[in-house]
Amino acid sequence: MINPVGLSVFFDPAHLLLAQTGDQTETLAVAEEALRDGSVPLVTLEITRPLNLREGRRLQLAAKAGNTTGLCLIPEGMGSNAAETRWHCTPVFDAGDSTLMRWKIIKNKSGTLGSWHVRWNATSHRLDVVSPAGERPGSAGASD
Repeated sequence: MINPVGLSVFFDPAHLLLAQTGDQTETLAVAEEALRDGSVPLVTLEITRPLNLREGRRLQLAAKAGNTTGLCLIPEGMGSNAAETRWHCTPVFDAGDSTLMRWKIIKNKSGTLGSWHVRWNATSHRLDVVSPAGERPGSAGASD
């Protein structure tokens, strides 16, 4: 389980709401309600089995109704055809920065594919995102 105090570097833990559910059906119901309500800017859920099209679509419609972002953490190889985007995140070794990650968009229903290096900026309390050199979408060196 997430320890809210461990996130205090990133934001005030008093602004974090955690819900423990008994199974994935309850998790989806809680996430749908939180997305539809619109009182929180981000709803994150972790699933244990693939979402079917109905479940994925319900989450999409709830997020749209509440003008909220939904992030679903899924095990490798699982997913939902209803997802607007799908991302793969891996750590990048950097002796001077333990927060450096490579985020790669592997599915995008309404845009391009690409990859970015992302790191936490503790000074500004935000994520810094930049395409790795020579790998900007559409460039000659891009692998996507």
